[in-house]
Amino acid sequence: MAKEIAGQIKLQVKGGAANPAPPIGPALGSKGINIMDFCKQFNAKTQDKAGKVLPVVITYYTDKSFDFIVKTPPVAIQLLEATKQKSGSAEPNRKKISEVTWEQVKAIATDKMPDLNCFTLESAMRMVAGTARSMGITVKGEFPANV
Repeated sequence: MAKEIAGQIKLQVKGGAANPAPPIGPALGSKGINIMDFCKQFNAKTQDKAGKVLPVVITYYTDKSFDFIVKTPPVAIQLLEATKQKSGSAEPNRKKISEVTWEQVKAIATDKMPDLNCFTLESAMRMVAGTARSMGITVKGEFPANV
């Protein structure tokens, strides 16, 4: 017999660093989910990605049990890591903060592909390039013809 889903919670948590403090504690506690149980399971599952911001989707059921899916880091975070910047530009249309190559864009797109809503690597690369542009990061060169 399948459990009845009560709802979903979406959070962004640093890998291996989940603790009952805000934002995790209040978000889970208000739904009646065992906070420490989630923190232990999440930290065990994300030890290899320690320090990276990871989106997590928690599905909780009417009997107070839960499942969670850990997704790949957001494109914006990966672009900041690739350019070694702290944050995006305050005025991305006027003030550019850094540059990335199409190879770096391709690497981020292939990593993020399972979580994106596109079917080809080319469209994923264009989505990553659009995110870069909105952050004030320029993509060097021409779009590669054979992706």
